[in-house]
Amino acid sequence: MYCKMNFGIIFVLLIVLGAGSIMIGVILANVMTGTGERLGLGWFLHTSNPFMWAGLGIGLACSLSVVGAAMGIYMTGTSICGGGVRSPRIKTKNLITIIFCEAVAIYGLITAILLSGCVKNFYTVRMISDQRVISNNMFTAYVVFGAGLTVGLVNIACGIAVGIVGSGAALADAANSALFVKILIVEIFGSAIGLFGLIVSIYMTSKAEMIL
Repeated sequence: MYCKMNFGIIFVLLIVLGAGSIMIGVILANVMTGTGERLGLGWFLHTSNPFMWAGLGIGLACSLSVVGAAMGIYMTGTSICGGGVRSPRIKTKNLITIIFCEAVAIYGLITAILLSGCVKNFYTVRMISDQRVISNNMFTAYVVFGAGLTVGLVNIACGIAVGIVGSGAALADAANSALFVKILIVEIFGSAIGLFGLIVSIYMTSKAEMIL
């Protein structure tokens, strides 16, 4: 077992040294050929296509929201199935938690549709030659990316919150049916978190639109 641990450490060290050597080689190659500015983050942001950032934002808004909804449904569904063995009456009543979790994915879908309205096809030649078009289109792309990422992360947190509270609501309802309505109020406030992300994304993209 000790030999296996040593082999694992040596293997990791070799990977790190190999990756470091490659990075040093790339850095030296760019510096010696007069293209060292390509190693900076500013060069990457300036030369990247606006459609890439806009597409990433739209994709993250939808995909991360679905992940949050799936996590919430997973946590709630297992508790409903487990508690339903003892108290079958909770199965139908606690489906409202599943609806709240599904609403998280709908928030992401709505955001993706709204963000896609900011993206328009433009002439590449005009974007390269006109500084105003460059600034406006890059601003729109970054705003769409930021709004999509914001909504996605907010909806992940919202889905987890609704799932945990819904799981507790199902188990509490199985033990005492009088507790369901009280916990449902907490669950409603947890579901409202997703609306905050949607509202912020709409505000962020209110002045964002690509110039043709």
